[in-house]
Amino acid sequence: MKPEELKYAKTHEWVHIDDTSGDKIATLGISSFAIEQLNDLVYMELAPVGKQLGAGDSIGEIESVKAVSDVYSPVAGEVVESNEGLADNLDTLKDDAYGAGWLVKIKVSDDAGLAELLDHAAYEKQCAEEH
Repeated sequence: MKPEELKYAKTHEWVHIDDTSGDKIATLGISSFAIEQLNDLVYMELAPVGKQLGAGDSIGEIESVKAVSDVYSPVAGEVVESNEGLADNLDTLKDDAYGAGWLVKIKVSDDAGLAELLDHAAYEKQCAEEH
């Protein structure tokens, strides 16, 4: 996926919506900016398949040598897939944050959070202001 085509939460998660199957499936990940800020990643735990989430709920946590951070879902729905191999190969997040580094896929039940997402330009501006 191309970063320019994704939507972003202010908390640094990216979202790609696919509605070609009739269901709205959101693929979530964390931005390369957030991964750089976290630095050396040591552990990750993700929500299991079947978990129901509300917009703003935690989909898991990621731990670096600096801190433990929650990762949040900007949409409500059910986790339909979790990138289980990622926890054993955290370098994938650094190497391919917008591809193989996706975290979970959620069948969207309520798009209320989608309207609040930033486009790539707005997200880049936010990141520049945080530096």
